[in-house]
Amino acid sequence: MSLTTPVALLIYNRPHLTQRVFAEIAQARPQTLFVVADGPRGDDPDDVVRVAATRHIIDGIDWPCEVLKNYSDVNMGCKHRISTGLEWIFGTVEDAIILEDDCLPDPTFFRFGHELLDYYRYDERVVSISGSNYQHGQSRTAHGYYFSKYFHCSGWASWRRVWKHFDPDMKSWPNFQAAGGLQDLADSWWEADYWTRMFNSAFEGTLDSWACPWFFACWAQRGLTVIPNVNLISNIGYGDGATHTQKANQKVANLPTRSIDDINHPPFVVRNREADFYTFQNNYQHLNGLRKIRRRLRRVFDLKIRKTAA
Repeated sequence: MSLTTPVALLIYNRPHLTQRVFAEIAQARPQTLFVVADGPRGDDPDDVVRVAATRHIIDGIDWPCEVLKNYSDVNMGCKHRISTGLEWIFGTVEDAIILEDDCLPDPTFFRFGHELLDYYRYDERVVSISGSNYQHGQSRTAHGYYFSKYFHCSGWASWRRVWKHFDPDMKSWPNFQAAGGLQDLADSWWEADYWTRMFNSAFEGTLDSWACPWFFACWAQRGLTVIPNVNLISNIGYGDGATHTQKANQKVANLPTRSIDDINHPPFVVRNREADFYTFQNNYQHLNGLRKIRRRLRRVFDLKIRKTAA
């Protein structure tokens, strides 16, 4: 049976990864497939070859499918290419399942996204559906999924009603910050500090990321993300050739997936604070910042001791 929810595939220049993800999409047989592709770097002849090879994979569709392509002739960069591509997708359809070229889904991910897009279609509290679970085997609920304030961009789904709040320039961030919005959402001062630095970097343009502005758009609405109780996406793109994920030893790299057979719904739309605390501790590198603070405080303390002793 074919999948009625539109699927979007975001590609660039990694044909070996794209082929694996495309094979899983082919098994789901979506009736509509959006393909967003960035263009080759102008100063790299090999990139032209890799981009062409990646796009050629899409020509292998052998099931009844409406294919809509948004291919750039020039290299737009990660932030601008993905954000404009998603703008095109959500300007065309009301909802979609989104996969990048390195997000290898378990076959049940598509049914998970399809059913929950329908289930929470009109619930403004829910802003996205993630396929990734970064709890490393820990079960956080007796149900098929839990709610989190954290959005994971490795395999996800959402609606036009949420995307309309997206602003790549994050123009409302200074007012949100001044109003104490981040302190109200964060569970600790160091978490607020971490995200203040991240959002400042995205606002100032030093962080080339579409996901950070999207994250902010979700938080500005106090939105919740659905997280499956098992991991449905393996990010196979860490290492050489990646844009933002060059370190292959990251905790979220190449995670094993499990199927989700019973999508039983939780009775309340309430975020799981314990799971969110674990996510922040293990997936956002705030500990590096804490270590720096501790070292700085220790140096100040040691200096005071030396002065007192002198």
